[in-house]
Amino acid sequence: MSGVWGWFGGQSAQSRKDSPKNAILGLRAQLEMLQKRERHLQNQMDEQDAIARKNVSTNKNAARAALKRKKQHEHTLEQTSAQIATLEQQIYSIEAANINRETLAAMERAGEAMKQIHGKLNIDKVDETMDKLREQHALGEEIAQAITSAPIGGPIDETELDDELAELEQEQLDNKMLKTGTVPVSDEIHRLPAAANGELKGKAHAEEEDEEEELRKLQAEMAM
Repeated sequence: MSGVWGWFGGQSAQSRKDSPKNAILGLRAQLEMLQKRERHLQNQMDEQDAIARKNVSTNKNAARAALKRKKQHEHTLEQTSAQIATLEQQIYSIEAANINRETLAAMERAGEAMKQIHGKLNIDKVDETMDKLREQHALGEEIAQAITSAPIGGPIDETELDDELAELEQEQLDNKMLKTGTVPVSDEIHRLPAAANGELKGKAHAEEEDEEEELRKLQAEMAM
């Protein structure tokens, strides 16, 4: 009885933890002893049966006594076998109970761990955190949209672009005509040497004199 009360309140935590193991060890030791006794009784029964068979024809009293001893051994064997079955059932029950206790203890530890992890968290705190995350996400989207949609620099004057394009076209045309650099035709003409200009003027004057000479010759031939 003291052992039962010690189990419920008088034993330490470590002692309560070791109790199932110690109980199982004690039961297994007793079971091993009963199994040895079972084998011994079976041997005794076989021996007495052999004696009875040997003397059944020559010495009936010896045969009867052997059968009597066999019956006694058989009765003891039946009791021993019942005890073995009981011990095996007790071992199984203790092992199952111990597994259930350890499983429950593991579940309790898991519950405590989850409680510590959650701490002060509750559904309202979670909702508040999710609302803040959604607000920050929406703000990030607005910022990204503002950055990508806002034009950089002032508006471009289309007329100015047209004028610049016309200048480029004229420059290419002048380059094709001169086949040199990027100097416009008008500038190239103005940059010709003065001597060249004089030669051109002199050449034109000589041509005019030749024409007048030809005209006078024609008039003289007609007068003749």
